[in-house]
Amino acid sequence: MAQEKIISEKVKLLFSLLLLQFCFAGFHIVSRVALNIGVSKVVYPVYRNIIALLLLGPFAYFLEKKERPPLTFSLLAQFFLLALVGITANQGFYILGLYYASPTFASAMQNSVPAITFVMASALRLEEVHITRIDGLAKVLGTLASVGGATIITLYKGPPLLHHPSSNNPLEENINMGNPLEENINMVLSSPKLQSWTWGCIFLLGHCLSWAGWMVLQAPIVKKYPAKLSLTSFTFFFGLIQFLFIAAFVERDPKHWQIQSAEEISTILYAGVISSGLVISLQTWCIQKGGPVFVASFQPVQTVLVAGMAFIILGDQLYSGGIIGAVLIIFGLYLVLWGKTAETRYQRQDTEETLTKHLLEDDLDNNNQDSGGIDIP
Repeated sequence: MAQEKIISEKVKLLFSLLLLQFCFAGFHIVSRVALNIGVSKVVYPVYRNIIALLLLGPFAYFLEKKERPPLTFSLLAQFFLLALVGITANQGFYILGLYYASPTFASAMQNSVPAITFVMASALRLEEVHITRIDGLAKVLGTLASVGGATIITLYKGPPLLHHPSSNNPLEENINMGNPLEENINMVLSSPKLQSWTWGCIFLLGHCLSWAGWMVLQAPIVKKYPAKLSLTSFTFFFGLIQFLFIAAFVERDPKHWQIQSAEEISTILYAGVISSGLVISLQTWCIQKGGPVFVASFQPVQTVLVAGMAFIILGDQLYSGGIIGAVLIIFGLYLVLWGKTAETRYQRQDTEETLTKHLLEDDLDNNNQDSGGIDIP
């Protein structure tokens, strides 16, 4: 009976993790659809954060009344910085990267976040690196593989692997027209589409750096302010203020703030309710049940889902450079996760050895006292 219950819990966890990755994948597709139908790149995150704040704020207020420490100017300044990195820069770079690139590569680049987080945490001495041990070596090699994969995605697009009927690949079009090879190459290299793709990858790299920086910054702030729902609500609030400030200079046309179709309403509601509401709750539950390492190991599932959905729904191409880069990033992700797991094992062994040593010393001291202070050989 107990074994059946354990199996049932594991099935629930696996189902929840798959649902979580499906929600993440859906957000990439929905965001791209929002951009395609003309939703403003500034208005979209503003509405998303308003919905998220309205959803999360009441829960934070009522559930954490007794847990919230008193607010100070220092804490508010840290919340503002956290919002600048984790909401404004993170979401801003993401939406720009998605506009110029594709959902598939946005998801592939996000697999590098654990490795980037490890580098930042190590630089700030929040993470220990034992380079002489197998766990430290795995984390370093995994980080290098992830960074290498992200670099390949940014600098090398490569030929398409599958041809979609609705694609407008400049190289394929020119070849079909019978242009000479040299003219084809020059036209592709000077193509605004190819240059936009490069900018998209650069913006997505900025998104990953911001996301990693947000997680690193959270660690010391959570220790001072352990009310996590309230902390997230404050982060959404300051992020919303920052986006409104940007919008005051960038998006002055009132027409861009008007929701004109059911498609726009659907995309904004998905971003606010599913991506910022349901996902936070579901991810928290999964981490509690399976641990952060196990949850992070499912991240590549999102990339596969996005690639399939983007190819079917949006007609996006799959390119060899993106596949090579994604494989390297995923390989690096698993190396970092394996290294982190091995490090936990080492720490547990060290703790057990230290505890055993102390117990033996205590037993020896007690024996010495019982024998009148004479050492027993």
